[in-house]
Order: sequence, then structure tokens, then C-alpha cells
Amino acid sequence: MLKLVAAGQPNKVIANELDVSSHTVKLHIHRIIAKLGVHNRTEAAVWYHQTRHD
Repeated sequence: MLKLVAAGQPNKVIANELDVSSHTVKLHIHRIIAKLGVHNRTEAAVWYHQTRHD
């Protein structure tokens, strides 16, 4: 999911790609942001790219 966030995909597209609800995507992204210790999805995307998960 973080790979899709880092690619700039909106929640609705991520939900369709992963065959889950938009609400599920929102919850997972919220938890990812909290676990990474960042403030928003943009910072999570930067973290993803800086840790070379491409």
C-alpha cells in the first residue's frame, strides 16, 4: 500500500487496485503514518523513497 501512496495514487485508486474499500485504505494509511513517525502521506512517500523501496 505504501508503494502506491509513494507513487501518488489517491485512496480510491489504491482501494480499486487492492480490492478493498476506500475506508480500509484510509485506516491503513493512518496506521502506516503513525508507525513511521511522520506527519502525513507526503512524508510517508518521502520516507519510502529515501529507504530505497523502489
